[in-house]
Amino acid sequence: MDKRFSDIIQLIKKSRTNAFRAVNAELINLYWNIGQHICKKLENSEWGDSVVTELANYIQQNEPDIKGFSDKNIWRIQQFYETYKAFPKLSPLVREISWSHNLAIFSRCKTSEEREFYLKLAKQESYSKRELDRQISASLF
Repeated sequence: MDKRFSDIIQLIKKSRTNAFRAVNAELINLYWNIGQHICKKLENSEWGDSVVTELANYIQQNEPDIKGFSDKNIWRIQQFYETYKAFPKLSPLVREISWSHNLAIFSRCKTSEEREFYLKLAKQESYSKRELDRQISASLF
């Protein structure tokens, strides 16, 4: 590589990483807000359990360009919120890792302490999803 341009390459890579982190944090915020909204509606008996399927169908029919909101995914989003809502110290951590990492942690870990351990570990070690799965399966906690 031409050393004259290596600083520019590093700036590009750093900005791409920062952009990815910002987009990821916003996506997690979106999922948190959707989960919170659904939970409140269900708790107040404004909506029934079938509303998630109705919502998924509504999104698909009225906004076909919006992808990733099947009824299965919306239930996961609600479960994500339900899992962490009572643990405010974990809330910032979930925004620092990807959705797939969050899915692995909240669906496979049993306690808030275990979730916190893997949230911190995944961020600290920059684990791939596969490596995180391996660590959880090996019961590193």
